Amino acid sequence: MVSSQMAVVPGKNRENEDDIERLPLVLERLKITDSKKLLVLDLNGLLVHTFTRSKKVQIPNARSPDGTIGRKLVFKRPFCDEFLRFCFQRFDVGIWSSAQKRNVEGAVTCALGELRCRLCLSGFLQDQSDCTNTGMRTIEDRHKPLFLKELKKIWDNQSCDLPWPKGRYSSSNTLLIDDSPYKSLLNPPNSVIFPSPYTVEHVDDDGLGLEGELRVFLDGLAEAEDVPTYVASHPFGQPAITDADPNCDFYSEIIHAFSNDQ
Repeated sequence: MVSSQMAVVPGKNRENEDDIERLPLVLERLKITDSKKLLVLDLNGLLVHTFTRSKKVQIPNARSPDGTIGRKLVFKRPFCDEFLRFCFQRFDVGIWSSAQKRNVEGAVTCALGELRCRLCLSGFLQDQSDCTNTGMRTIEDRHKPLFLKELKKIWDNQSCDLPWPKGRYSSSNTLLIDDSPYKSLLNPPNSVIFPSPYTVEHVDDDGLGLEGELRVFLDGLAEAEDVPTYVASHPFGQPAITDADPNCDFYSEIIHAFSNDQ
């Protein structure tokens, strides 16, 4: 008589169990729907504060680094975990940092923890190599290269790592969040917001919390008809760089040079 029970084959059933465990993550990738907007998050200054040990940063007594990358210390922003879970639930999510890949990988592992797998399956991770190098230095720090984050590269799906076809996203359904307005010089108006940068010295920071200003802003955005209209009617953070900026001539030179390349 043949038993109705499944035969136990060493190794084989373990593989099946692994497949079952991975199934929710596979389904998450398939769940990229037309109704979700794309949220592109900066890393340092938004989700974490990363700096070298030589920097004169007043670290609160109660804080210890959440991670290290060589000589760099990494501090997660308060409520980071809850904020990221919210983002993955309401949006398609990507992370784009202008730091070098080796530093980005370490900071992302620290910031996301177990959520890293969700980013791999249903989002993307981009670093300095995906930015536009202007060959110039920032006004704030003459030793710091000035990189741009061009959303057009995402909309045109110029990276083979993006889990959607060209045309899936556009200025109507994409929001970049970055604490450096100059990085968005080539992006359409109202496609980016610029929160003030987070540092570990901000001991009472709750910007990512349930009632925090960024969380509340994004909660409304998720339900909005389109991104530009919502951003225009809900001013947030630092202003974008315009003709009224005192360094307008400097930034206009960059816009002119790189707009002609497109």
